[in-house]
Amino acid sequence: MRKLKNSELNRLSVSDFKEVSKTPLIVVLDNIRSLNNIGSVFRTSDAFLIEKIYLCGITATPPNKDIHKTALGATESVDWEYVSDTLSLVNKLKADGVQVLAIEQAENSTMLNDFVPQENQKYAVVMGNEVKGVQQEVVSAADLCIEIPQLGTKHSLNISVSCGIVLWDLFQKRF
Repeated sequence: MRKLKNSELNRLSVSDFKEVSKTPLIVVLDNIRSLNNIGSVFRTSDAFLIEKIYLCGITATPPNKDIHKTALGATESVDWEYVSDTLSLVNKLKADGVQVLAIEQAENSTMLNDFVPQENQKYAVVMGNEVKGVQQEVVSAADLCIEIPQLGTKHSLNISVSCGIVLWDLFQKRF
């Protein structure tokens, strides 16, 4: 077995990425503090051809050297927009027919492994603040709360890890 060289990976150019059909998923970052987490979400979103990222509240926006450090250029490929109020955005997305999934530990949540995406349905996943999680008003407004099963002692994952798990799970269930 031999590791592939970068030139053998058949990666899309930024302009090709902009033109290719996207995965019908939107990522909403609700008051994310860590610039490294933001950059990691951009990089993961690039990997799975995510349609768009919304940066909300205190979430920093590109250009920023600390976001760039982990995004590795994905801020150029993945469409993004800053919206100050997460709840207003969630309500707008729902009005546009997007099903909103808050990624949070909550009463009556659906475990990620049990969630089955509907065909021809666009989803938005809301990832919350590193300490406080997704705002309660946003959880209440969401169509569904999705929880990542965790069996250890901590019962929490870094937001960029959570986002990677959720995006991979939804991506592979759709294809």
